[in-house]
Amino acid sequence: MLSAPRRPAAALRRALAAPALVALGALAALGALGALGACGAERPVGVTPPGAGPVVRPTLPPSYRPSGRAAAGDVFVHLFEWRWTDVARECELVLGPAGYRAVQVAPPQEHATVAGNPWWVRYQPVSYSLARSRSGTEAEFRDMVGRCRAAGVDVYVDAVVNHMTAGSGTGSAGTAYTKYSYPTVPYAQPDFHTPCGIDSYQVARQVQDCELVGLADLNTGLASVRQKIAAYLVGLGRLGVAGFRLDAAKHIQPVQLDSIVALVNQAARAEGRPLPYWFAEVIDYGGEAVTARDYWGLGHASGGAVDVTEFKYRGIGDKFIQKGGTQKLSELRQFSEQSWQVQPGDKAVVFVENHDTQRQDGVWYRDGQTYRLAHVWLLGHPYGYPSVMSSYAFDRSSGAGRDAGPPSDASGATTPVACAASLESAAIGEWVCEHRDPTIRAMVRFRKLVAGTGVDRPWDNGGNAVAFSRGDRGFVAISREATALSASVPTGLAAGTYCDLLTGGRQGTGAGATCAGTRVVVDAGGAARLALPANTAVVLHVDARL
Repeated sequence: MLSAPRRPAAALRRALAAPALVALGALAALGALGALGACGAERPVGVTPPGAGPVVRPTLPPSYRPSGRAAAGDVFVHLFEWRWTDVARECELVLGPAGYRAVQVAPPQEHATVAGNPWWVRYQPVSYSLARSRSGTEAEFRDMVGRCRAAGVDVYVDAVVNHMTAGSGTGSAGTAYTKYSYPTVPYAQPDFHTPCGIDSYQVARQVQDCELVGLADLNTGLASVRQKIAAYLVGLGRLGVAGFRLDAAKHIQPVQLDSIVALVNQAARAEGRPLPYWFAEVIDYGGEAVTARDYWGLGHASGGAVDVTEFKYRGIGDKFIQKGGTQKLSELRQFSEQSWQVQPGDKAVVFVENHDTQRQDGVWYRDGQTYRLAHVWLLGHPYGYPSVMSSYAFDRSSGAGRDAGPPSDASGATTPVACAASLESAAIGEWVCEHRDPTIRAMVRFRKLVAGTGVDRPWDNGGNAVAFSRGDRGFVAISREATALSASVPTGLAAGTYCDLLTGGRQGTGAGATCAGTRVVVDAGGAARLALPANTAVVLHVDARL
């Protein structure tokens, strides 16, 4: 069974009550697009807060076109809170050579600043200027985008467009602001929904028209607001940004959000640029008024494709850590879209953890080998478009630890990335760099190699071992057993000796080829004779046959 539904953690984006803010340099705003007619229900300032009385809200048809990312075997990485200069270098030295399709970067706009430099200030916009954020300058951002593109890696920007800040102060680029007044955009009080809190996730109007943990909620029912948001995103597209994560999309009315997506898609088409890739953050564990399906139609009318996050799928991690003492890895043999009640695989963005959930519970980097094995499943199975989380070490046993920002110097400036030697050795305040782990890198390659194949010949031992084939091109077996596992398992592969990709794969060519690590024999009937040590996996591919 899946873990219980979760609410967005209020502590992660808490209101800034009387914050101590740091003043930095000044900046200019992006220009606006042409007018677009108002779409969706608009509510003038001063009316009764949402939730009072029945109201029919506009909806999007659920028709969609697949983005194609899942079918292509693509994988992207989230370099959480990395500096632009470090992202650029990583694209060239690691991401491109490893085969990552894209990198998700931090919100690049000017943001709130607060003593202690918590991570969540990046999700409190002050303006849409790129002049200065914690990740660097606009010039560094532009350079990063260009270098990543040259390395064959798309850049996805985390777009915070639902809200602004929860308090007043001075932004990361020196802009003075108060809640509901952001002169550089500009936004003023009439550009926001009437202040109200989210008291019930059973009431869609509250979820989408009230303030998420006290953050000033933009009234996207107003064409002028949508135009300013779209102008920011269009500007990023002109710099070469290839896609967007729509942060807190669940808190924006779908028809209004679709109007923003349409503006950006239309501008890209008019300027001869490819339409951007989009994915919307919609936390949907079931039982609430707003669902992931409500957002399937985003971008469809404007010729685009928008994927949606599938938070239920992170329940795979619970099988690996045997959450509650009752869950078993063998239960994954029964995974299907129907049995888990998840979105279609060609619509879903999936992950073992993201920057919010890793601060809550579930498998994470500190689980070491178990974390690696969870990624063997995530990247070995064809469901969804996977995101690999890559961040820094922190203490999640306390609120202060969960709020901790990236590794910084005494002045609060984010320090250059220097990766820990391994998941197990990462000390608090170090960059973990999970995406560099040899097992995860090998699985990124495997996913691309078996793209276009499905899952067949599923197998389990009734306990904590599971296996499956990827057509006649690949095979994955994972054991979380505490002792060695010996079994003969059907693979779909031709008879022969294969080199395990996770322990080095095949080296050399022709008669001189050999295995760098584990050898697995597949017999004439297509069965692999497995001898798996405790807590390990084996991954085979047709190109790794001797």
